[in-house]
Amino acid sequence: MGIRTIRKEKDPCLYKQCREVTRFDGRLSRLIDDMFDTMYEADGVGLAAPQVGILRRVVVIDVGDAEGNPAPVEMVNPHILESSGLQGGFEGCLSFPGQSGYVERPNYVKVEAYDRHGDMYEYEGEGLFARAVFHECDHLDGKVYLPLVKEPPEGYTEEEA
Repeated sequence: MGIRTIRKEKDPCLYKQCREVTRFDGRLSRLIDDMFDTMYEADGVGLAAPQVGILRRVVVIDVGDAEGNPAPVEMVNPHILESSGLQGGFEGCLSFPGQSGYVERPNYVKVEAYDRHGDMYEYEGEGLFARAVFHECDHLDGKVYLPLVKEPPEGYTEEEA
């Protein structure tokens, strides 16, 4: 396991479509472990493979559980099945350090994905988990959050997020 270099805003990897994972092997497990290590080291809640220079459809997320304990989720070839509601909040990205902006995203998500062993799972969540899923899945399609930034509603502050 190790810490990988997080690609920054001008890196072409951040703007390319990622390919599906077809091999569930030791290399994939190492990538996922390294992505978790890298995300935790950078104090993030999500990381997508292109952010570490790998153009594969792999995402790791950990927004914690209701008690504040770690709740790591690995998603290989994620596919969003359902979404609903609307939430707005300030969003940042490990690939764009020091930047943030108000972004609106669905408040609920249901997503299916494989784990490192090729087993399929469904995840459901709201709030920060849903935001992280949409943010990281955007990365897999070569999209970053900055074009989604808009003016927050009158009187909205980051503390409300």
